[in-house]
Amino acid sequence: MHRAKTLVVVSVAGQTPQAMVQTAELAVRNGADAIELRLDALNRLDRDQVQGLVRAVRQQVADRPIIATCRDKAEGGLSDYPVGDRIAAYQAALQAGVDWVDIELSNYIRPEVGQAIDLALGSRPNARLILSSHSWAGPFADIEQVYRQTIAACPHAVPKLVYMANHICDCLSGLDLLHRAKTDLIVFCMGQAGLITRLLAKKLGGLFTYATCQDQQPVAPGQLPVEQVKGLYRFGSTGPGTQVFGLVGDPVAHSIGPYVHNTCLAGMGIDGIYLPLLVTGGREGLFAFLEQFTARPWLDLKGLSVTLPHKQYALEFIDARSGQIEPLARRIGAVNTVVFTDEGIAGYNTDYIGAMDAIYQVIGRSGQGLVGWPVAVIGAGGVARAVVAGLCDAGAKVKIFNRTISKAQDLAKQFGCGYVPLDELGRYGARLLINCTSVGMEPYVDRSPVPSDVISPGMIVFDTVYNPIKTRLLQMAQGRGCQCIDGLWMYAHQAAAQLELFTGRRIDAGQIRQLALSRLQHS
Repeated sequence: MHRAKTLVVVSVAGQTPQAMVQTAELAVRNGADAIELRLDALNRLDRDQVQGLVRAVRQQVADRPIIATCRDKAEGGLSDYPVGDRIAAYQAALQAGVDWVDIELSNYIRPEVGQAIDLALGSRPNARLILSSHSWAGPFADIEQVYRQTIAACPHAVPKLVYMANHICDCLSGLDLLHRAKTDLIVFCMGQAGLITRLLAKKLGGLFTYATCQDQQPVAPGQLPVEQVKGLYRFGSTGPGTQVFGLVGDPVAHSIGPYVHNTCLAGMGIDGIYLPLLVTGGREGLFAFLEQFTARPWLDLKGLSVTLPHKQYALEFIDARSGQIEPLARRIGAVNTVVFTDEGIAGYNTDYIGAMDAIYQVIGRSGQGLVGWPVAVIGAGGVARAVVAGLCDAGAKVKIFNRTISKAQDLAKQFGCGYVPLDELGRYGARLLINCTSVGMEPYVDRSPVPSDVISPGMIVFDTVYNPIKTRLLQMAQGRGCQCIDGLWMYAHQAAAQLELFTGRRIDAGQIRQLALSRLQHS
C-alpha cells in the first residue's frame, strides 16, 4: 500500500461549536492541511450539536480533511463523557461528513464499541478509521507489539501511537517504526524532548503531524503553532532527502537559532531543517544521544550547534570516537559545532571567532590591536574559555574574575593569565570588560554581573548575552559614556562561521544579525 502525503493537522478544542468554528477558520488561514475536531472539549455532547459543528466547519475548511476525535478521559480526553455518548458523537460526525474518526484501540477492541463504529463507518465508505494508543508516562514497553495489536484489531485502520519522551533518545523507538513502516502510520512523542518526531514526520513518511492554532492552548504537550511548523520549520519542503541540523543543549527552547539557521538554509536553497534538540542528562545524556542518533544514517544528521552544558562533553565524545577536533577547539577545551561527514565526526569552536570579530569590529584590526590591553573577563565557563583564548592570542593582559575562584584559577593556569576574586574587579582598571556569564539574560533582565561603580568612562564593555540585546550591564555602561558591544554581534559572527562549516558556503554576519534582531524584536 502506498503511503499518503503527510498532513499538518490542527487540533481544535473549544467548549462551544461557535468557538471551534472560529478556531478552525483561523487554523486554515494559518496553513492547516486538516482539522481535528476534539469533540470531547464540548460542554455538551449531543447529535444535533455535533452535526451542526461538522457542517459549519466544512463550510470553512472546504475540501480539507476533517477528523473527529472524542477522546476517552483515561487517554487524555478533555471531558469525562460516557462511552455511549462518545459512540453517538462519532456516529453523528460520520453522518455529517467527517473524513476520519479517531478512537482509542483500548475501546475499539470492546465488541460493543468496535461493532458500533464499524457500522457507522459502513455508511460512509470513503471515511477512514484511526486507532490510537497513548503512553503518558514514557515510551511503550514494546511499541512493535502495540503496532501489531492495532493492525490485528482492524487491518484497514491507521495506527496512531503517541507517547511521552522523557529524554530525546526515547524518540528513537517511534522513529524506527515510522522509518520501517510500509503503510500509513502516525507516530510522535509528546513533550519538548519529543519535538523532533513531530517535525520529521514528513521526512519519514508519517501520515499526520499535529499542531495547535495561534493563541490556543495545545491539547497535548509539545504541540507547536501551525504557523511555526509550516513557516519557521519549513515542513512543507521537507522530504526523504532533507538534511537535519540542530541545536543541542539544556535548555534550548529560548534560542533564536532555529529561526536564523532555517532562514539561512532556505535562502541558500539547501534542503535542510534546523531543530531545537533538548538533550538532558549531562555527559551521559549527550553521549547516548550522539551514539544512538548517529547509528541511524537515514536520519541524515549533518551538523549540530552545541550549547550549555554540553560543549566540553561534545569534545570528550568526539575524542572517545577517534573523531577530528580542530586544534583551536582542543586548546579551548570546548566544542560548539559538530559536523558529520562520510569520514566521521569533527568538532570545532566558533565562539572564539565570534567574540574576536565582535571586538575588532569596534576597535579595528590595524596597529597593535589588543596588545597590552588590560582586559577583565567575568566568568570561567565555556564562553569564557573561548574568549580568553582569543584575547591571549591577541596579546591582551587578561585577568579572569569569577565567584568560584578555583574555576578562575584553572582557566588562568591553562592560558597563562591572571585570576582575581570577582569582588576585586573595581581595582583592576580594565580597558575592556567582558561578561561571559548568563547574568542578565532573559528573564532576569534587571540583573548585572557587576555593580555600576566598577564601570569607568572610556571603558569598552562587551556583554556576550544577546537576549535582551541591551542588558542591564550595557545600560549602565552606556550611562557612563562607555563604548558597548552587544552579544548579538558575537552570535552573528559565530553563527556565520558555523553555517560555513555546515554548508561550505559563506554568509554575511551582518545579515545574520539583522535576522536575529528581527526575531528578538518580535518574540
